[in-house]
Amino acid sequence: LPSELLESELFGYERGAFTGALKNTPGKFEAADGGVILLDEIGDMDIKLQAKLLHVLQDSEFQRLGSRETVKVNVRVLAATHCNLEQAIAEKRFRQDLYYRLNVITIRIPPLRERQDEIVPLAAYFLRRHAAPGAPLPSLTPALERALLAHPWPGNIRELENVMRRYLVFPDPKLIISELEQQAEMVAV
Repeated sequence: LPSELLESELFGYERGAFTGALKNTPGKFEAADGGVILLDEIGDMDIKLQAKLLHVLQDSEFQRLGSRETVKVNVRVLAATHCNLEQAIAEKRFRQDLYYRLNVITIRIPPLRERQDEIVPLAAYFLRRHAAPGAPLPSLTPALERALLAHPWPGNIRELENVMRRYLVFPDPKLIISELEQQAEMVAV
């Protein structure tokens, strides 16, 4: 999202704050008051918006766009990113003070290719999750399982989920195996 739109989504806005702001609208932080908010891909956040986020984390308060009134919140923040934040700090794309404010507990989740024992159970889960109610599930043949295990999964779990959704639409294991092999060749190049 553009930083202006993200700011209004996170912190809300007052009627008249911008064109199309027809009513007072609370943001995600207000909605999460007393609970938890997940900020996904925090490393891609605009540097100017990072300052406002830092203020919220330090003081537990903010102002909606177009307002002078302070809103107090009690929110636990989970932040996720795919990028190396230390490198982003060195490149001046991420605020060091925000990094230290967020970095209370770090949980590193290895990429799917490093968690081979999870690939087949996750594939089966996604088949069940996305299958039409009452529809038969295509089986994970031994050849398809081998192809799933051999694939490098550059898109991680999202990629696996989409492959299984595609398998539900085209329940031909040979087709999926062929696609995985082609994608692996493209990644290797």
